[in-house]
Amino acid sequence: MTPRTERRALQIAIALLSLVPVGAGLAGVLQGPAMVDGFFGTASQDSHWRYLSGLLLAIGVAWWSVIPTIERHGARVRLLAALVVCGGVARLLSLAVVGVPSGPMLGGLAMELVVTPAIALWQARVARRMDAP
Repeated sequence: MTPRTERRALQIAIALLSLVPVGAGLAGVLQGPAMVDGFFGTASQDSHWRYLSGLLLAIGVAWWSVIPTIERHGARVRLLAALVVCGGVARLLSLAVVGVPSGPMLGGLAMELVVTPAIALWQARVARRMDAP
């Protein structure tokens, strides 16, 4: 695969994978905790859920911001990956303390602890191959 082809594949992967945090974040902002298992919670829980969903939405949009010149955004990709991995570690703690969550939450865990670090490593490879600063 040529460096330009690999760059394009990475751009497409990020565009598609970022639909997950954008979609989940937007759903959480609009629906609050009710988006999961019909749970409504207290006003404080709703507020916290929507706040965190707003952050998730922003993280997804930030991923989209690196797409046009992906080879030049290593620092931003690493920062975004670190944020996502931190969330994944928190989710892993919940799994250990509270128990196994639903399938979509396990999917999120895989995205956070496996896919996102792989994307960050892929971006570094593309940057090297494209000789980007």
